[in-house]
Amino acid sequence: MNNTLIYVAFAAILAYSVLSHMRRVKKKEAAALAAAERGKLFSDGPRAPHPHIDASHCIGCGACVDVCPEGDVLAVIGGRAAIVNGHKCIGHGLCADACPVGAITIVMANPSVGADMPRLTPAYETTVPSMFVVGELGGLALIKNAVNQGRDCVDTIASRLAKTGRRPSPGVHDVCIVGAGPGGISASLRAIERKLSYVTVEQDELGGTVAKYPRQKLVMTSPVEFPLHGKFKKLQISKEELLKFWTQLHRQAGLKVNTNEKVENIQREPDGLFTVETSKGRHRARAVILALGRRGTPRKLGVKGEELSKVMYSLIEADAYTGANILVVGGGDSAVEAAMGLAHQKGNRVTLSYRKEAFARIKDRNARRLPEYTKSGKLQVMFNSQPVEIGEKSVRLEVAGENRVIPNDYMWVFAGGTPPNEFLQKIGVQLGPKDLTAEAGAEAKAKVAAAAR
Repeated sequence: MNNTLIYVAFAAILAYSVLSHMRRVKKKEAAALAAAERGKLFSDGPRAPHPHIDASHCIGCGACVDVCPEGDVLAVIGGRAAIVNGHKCIGHGLCADACPVGAITIVMANPSVGADMPRLTPAYETTVPSMFVVGELGGLALIKNAVNQGRDCVDTIASRLAKTGRRPSPGVHDVCIVGAGPGGISASLRAIERKLSYVTVEQDELGGTVAKYPRQKLVMTSPVEFPLHGKFKKLQISKEELLKFWTQLHRQAGLKVNTNEKVENIQREPDGLFTVETSKGRHRARAVILALGRRGTPRKLGVKGEELSKVMYSLIEADAYTGANILVVGGGDSAVEAAMGLAHQKGNRVTLSYRKEAFARIKDRNARRLPEYTKSGKLQVMFNSQPVEIGEKSVRLEVAGENRVIPNDYMWVFAGGTPPNEFLQKIGVQLGPKDLTAEAGAEAKAKVAAAAR
């Protein structure tokens, strides 16, 4: 009897303990759910104000980096702002206020860097079979990425052609390579190495986007392997040195590039072959590699001296230009934003030239911020003006019917044109948002490691 009472008492105590524990657990769960609703907490952690960077609008001026009170949350990587230590961000929002082009918005989400880019497979193939994208058109503007991707795409094409047992066809190339920057040159050299028939077309000159880089140091964070050459081990090299190296490879390998030939359309025919229509003719190919960069096809002014290397049509790494006389031509948001971004850099004297008497269609944000730069003396706006001749160290403008010569080191023209995404959609490539945060963070770490070596 006593034993029975003991067991009953023990069972009662145990049951009470279990029930009390379950009530406490349920109470905690209820409190947690209530907190989640109030604080918007989800499985990815507490959300707080963080920056989202639109990489397609960023000009790399570094204003956001300079103003951040938390230190190294942001950095300029590959000519664009990137979040490299997002965990340090506490949501001040000063970066968004400082950005002259409105590329940063403060969102209730994790820190991110994004842009609308082509949808690609791990092999860099687009939604159009046998059409590939390499370089900055599909990610960060890094030379090493473009070189590696160009090489790898040709390897993929060569493997597929070997499996299908292709037969030589008159007038049909194994691959058409569009663009002769880092990715296009690498792909072309690999095509020679893999004994593929190829045609490479470039709307400007050999070097592509790199030919328009500033006369500053380019930093590569790891050795790059060029086909038919091997590893290129220098981590710091100037634009001029890099272009000279490519020209040497061009001669030694017998590389052929059709310069000043603009691609106007690409169609995949029912037989699986591509027809590439250009300003100079038509090419047929089994595969296409797009190494276009993100500049698109700019509209030019058609004035004497416009062929000089100091004349550019898109702004890459605004923070690389300091202590210079700069002319920006145009009356749209791109021109105004570029002028403000360049005026933000130390020692620059920036002139913004527009052919009409006032800006008519710029964003309110730009209209409000522009007077800050003009009042500070960092930026001068010349209405009713347009360039008539470009010299090595000066530009002659027609201002309200009179000629005026101003000193000039660099010149940007924003007169419209065809952006790359518009062309991609025209030829059937699907686009979608891409988060570049992880890629930018990895590149930042690689830069730190390279600097420590």
